[in-house]
Amino acid sequence: MTIAANVTESNGHTFSPASSFGNGRPRIVGIGGTTRANSSSEQALRAVLTRLERAGAQCDAYCADNIKFPMYDPQDETRCEAALHLLESVRAADAVIVSTPGYHGGLSGMLKNALDYLQDLADDDVPYLQGRAVGCIASAYGWQAGVLALSSLRTTVHALRGWPTPLGIVINSSTTKFQDGTCADAKIERQLDSMANQLMWFSTTRAAAA
Repeated sequence: MTIAANVTESNGHTFSPASSFGNGRPRIVGIGGTTRANSSSEQALRAVLTRLERAGAQCDAYCADNIKFPMYDPQDETRCEAALHLLESVRAADAVIVSTPGYHGGLSGMLKNALDYLQDLADDDVPYLQGRAVGCIASAYGWQAGVLALSSLRTTVHALRGWPTPLGIVINSSTTKFQDGTCADAKIERQLDSMANQLMWFSTTRAAAA
């Protein structure tokens, strides 16, 4: 399996992808978005995943209809096929990205419910998101809602034993727009570059330590 060429950030910094995987590829799972097609939170998520794929990662995206699970009930062991698919992908993941809209100061109910299903990983040898870097993105119609949603998301990731990447991204959808996978705000584009590079770095470091 061939690894893609080096990826270069908008600021000129270059990262050599997937070097610790030899002939393998890091697997990165993206979860997020809303039920609205092409929401800013989903477009931001897919923009990072696209960068990671160019760097040589194998990426899976779970957005909108892919995470419309029944309300999580720890006393009901029945799981829909879509939820089982997400759980298996997260089990195999070297890193995760979560992108949420800001709803009333926190995560969307749909996304939080999907993350609640990760409770099923509690008894795994590597429980929850332990040992995995998690990129956190929040998009909201205003800075206050976005910042609060990002803080809430990072808290949830910590509770799941994940490591939020040093950079978390807040997108103010009232002023920042995406078109054809590209953000009109050059600063956000650089942040998306940086998050992709941080996730690749943490993934390869984790593999090297395994």
